[in-house]
Amino acid sequence: MTERDILSRLGDDGVLTLSLNRPERRNALRNQSLRELGDALAGAASDERVRAVVLRGEGRGFAAGADLEEMRHLDAVALQQDERPALWARIEAFPKPLIAAVNGFALGAGLELVLHCDLVVAGEGAQLGLPEITLGIMPGAGGTQRLTRQLGQQTAMRMVLTGEPISAERGHELGLVSRVCPPALTDEYAHQLARRIAAQAPLAVRAAKAAVRACQETSLSQGLRQERQAFVWLAATDDRNEGINAFLEKRAPHYRGK
Repeated sequence: MTERDILSRLGDDGVLTLSLNRPERRNALRNQSLRELGDALAGAASDERVRAVVLRGEGRGFAAGADLEEMRHLDAVALQQDERPALWARIEAFPKPLIAAVNGFALGAGLELVLHCDLVVAGEGAQLGLPEITLGIMPGAGGTQRLTRQLGQQTAMRMVLTGEPISAERGHELGLVSRVCPPALTDEYAHQLARRIAAQAPLAVRAAKAAVRACQETSLSQGLRQERQAFVWLAATDDRNEGINAFLEKRAPHYRGK
């Protein structure tokens, strides 16, 4: 039986932990890895028990990039027919909060995977970079676009054209990393953040994530319309009434995702 590239564990707190499970290959991402990750996220999207997902790497790092042993056999024709764009699109479409817990390194496709996440918790000294240029190639899973939108053209251009990584600390200064912590506590801190989000109203969390994401792809006027539409729609949910009533009654809310 082939060992799975993605390990999955759902806690009683509504947090699903997904672990990249190729430590002997520095968690290099092959098509099977992305396929399994997409399947796991699709299942999590339809599972009402899952409120948030933490994505981490087994071993000493998050992910070192694409699996070059797999990539080296793909010529231009094969790449045109490769399923990777569709696999990445499944990850991008995940509607619930996705939190990356990064230790060691997130390089190449590993960083592109981090850029698909909503929040990033990184251990001190972790390295984040897009070294593809040093191999005669370039990022191909959104790295040039997402990194530029997050960090600005000058920082992204330097990272892409030199292949030089930045530290977790520098990533935090630039807004790429949400929190930096001791490496031994990265998973714990990521789960603390996930549990806090999981305790909120699920429909409101999904709508808020979609609204924040939209600001990178729409005009301000379109984004404001989407925000207002979601705000009005949430007024029809039971959780909205529960949240307001719980606040006024000075008790903890009990959200049911309805």
